[in-house]
Amino acid sequence: MSKLLKNIILTFVIGSVVFVMGTLISGGFDGNNTSEIFIDFVFYQLYAFVLGFSNIYFFAYLDRVNWKEGKWKKRIAISVIGAVLITIVGLFLLRAITATLYYGVDFSTFLEREKLEYYQFGLWITLSIIAVFNVIYYYNRYQQNKLKEQKVIAGTASAKFDALKNQLDPHFLFNSLNVLTSLIEENPKNAQKFTTGLSKVYRYVLEQKNKELVTVDEELQFAKTYMSLLKMRFEDSIVFNMPEQATNPESKVVPLSLQLLLENAVKHNMVTPSKPLHITIFEDGNDLVVENNFQPKQIVKKSSGVGLNNINQRYNLLTHRKINIIKEANRFAVAIPMLTKQISIMRTHTSQSHLDDSYVRARKHVEELKGFYYSLGSYLVVIPFLIFVNFKTYWGFQWFWFPMFGWGIGLVVQAFRVFVDDGAFGRNWEKRKIEQFMQEDENKWQ
Repeated sequence: MSKLLKNIILTFVIGSVVFVMGTLISGGFDGNNTSEIFIDFVFYQLYAFVLGFSNIYFFAYLDRVNWKEGKWKKRIAISVIGAVLITIVGLFLLRAITATLYYGVDFSTFLEREKLEYYQFGLWITLSIIAVFNVIYYYNRYQQNKLKEQKVIAGTASAKFDALKNQLDPHFLFNSLNVLTSLIEENPKNAQKFTTGLSKVYRYVLEQKNKELVTVDEELQFAKTYMSLLKMRFEDSIVFNMPEQATNPESKVVPLSLQLLLENAVKHNMVTPSKPLHITIFEDGNDLVVENNFQPKQIVKKSSGVGLNNINQRYNLLTHRKINIIKEANRFAVAIPMLTKQISIMRTHTSQSHLDDSYVRARKHVEELKGFYYSLGSYLVVIPFLIFVNFKTYWGFQWFWFPMFGWGIGLVVQAFRVFVDDGAFGRNWEKRKIEQFMQEDENKWQ
């Protein structure tokens, strides 16, 4: 179903609900005058479509704005003020057009008779819908952030596993040990340097394996150490060129991405004294580029693409920006994004490999408790406001009982989940069910 069709259906439903409420407040339906009821229904739908679509496009514009973290109060204030202004202007124009064209009233006479109280019902409906839309919007944002957070935690763990499995190719380690063996006999001093560099490479891997991002300066320093090992191995067959440090010291990349790209360059290209491999690392705007002259090996096993896929997957978990691969006749380059903004959902674990399970449960309970108190506070503010609106408009039909009762049931269910440990849907129910399914799955494989 298209978005436009959804908006039309939504606006029609809102118009129908408002028509029923407005008719009940004004005295109820008159079964003897169906034509007048139909005309009123058409007018209500006209008002609903004009006001509804104008506010829908206004909210769509607000959604396209890049709001900074913590600016939710500003967004709500702008949405309320903007919607109220749109509603007042829309109601005025609709009432003016209806009065002059349908009822034949002179425009000056219309202005003389116009009163602020004629706009109260429309404003009340608008404010109620704004409240509902804002609650739905921020609830969806909260759920999306939680889902993204879980995706990062789960997906990063999988990506890290692949990264650790492939970061240092066994062939590289085997060849490095062979080089070390030959250097011990030929040049003990270089063998000592080679051993020191190799230990630095592994130390860096162990230090950065639990991080999602590292500074570009750290990665460049590591790449320099790694390239010195390759230089000892290939000597003049490989030529490197790279900056000493990044232009922006705050810029970051995924760890060990340069090592994977450098290893790929050596793995898939000829590296000989007659055809030396030239590798250059440089900045291009907001990207860090690893470039080499393209001279593929004549006999090489088919590439699995693990290195590039590894980097790409980790970037996909952290940002919308993509790595860019440039392949030309004599040139191959990979541009990886340099990130400068803090990723709020990213968690870097330095001292612990994973969070303690009891801490996770306690934190989840605190979040549920905060959610309940927010809901309770909103209930205590909104319901008295609705009662006041009901009293000021038409007390003969006390419609405020419906939201008060429906919302109250939701609060009771939420309180049961937060404060009651046991029971069908208590706080420990989810934990018990997870353990049950895990046990069943484990028994299935035994």
